[in-house]
Amino acid sequence: MLGVERQQAIKTELIAAETPISANTFAKKFGVSRQTIVGDIALLRAAGEEIVSTTQGYRYQPGYAYSQIVVVQHNAEQMEAELMALVDVGVTIQDVQVEHPLYGLLKGELALDSRETVEHFLKQYHTSQGALLSSLTSGLHMHTLKYDQPEQLVQAKAKLAELGILYEN
Repeated sequence: MLGVERQQAIKTELIAAETPISANTFAKKFGVSRQTIVGDIALLRAAGEEIVSTTQGYRYQPGYAYSQIVVVQHNAEQMEAELMALVDVGVTIQDVQVEHPLYGLLKGELALDSRETVEHFLKQYHTSQGALLSSLTSGLHMHTLKYDQPEQLVQAKAKLAELGILYEN
């Protein structure tokens, strides 16, 4: 199978999938290395495909009508309340970003859109021994939120304000 054919097959499977698919799963299916699949995904993204990487694998990101960055500041113990509040109002938490004094903008893909995906992310966080990006900036960080109705952003900001973590001037 040629690379272009494999990439089209990957795209087709991701669009149809209800759950993320790992690079290893694709590699086994197509008889190529995991790195080849990572390259295929990079080429698909470069061509404009909305594919996101999650801790569970790749998934095709549905289009949303709106996108907005919100700024928050909190400690690690408040992360679960923050993430659950956001998905409960129906927004997708696309990423987390911090402004690092040396490296500039650092960004991590999240693609959290339900309590289930948040719980999986939290489990990964607790078992990975990894540090949150926000630990580099005293808890100050940003999230790109994706949503279909303007009211969802209003509700999201209200929830973050209730938690005392919305960062505003």
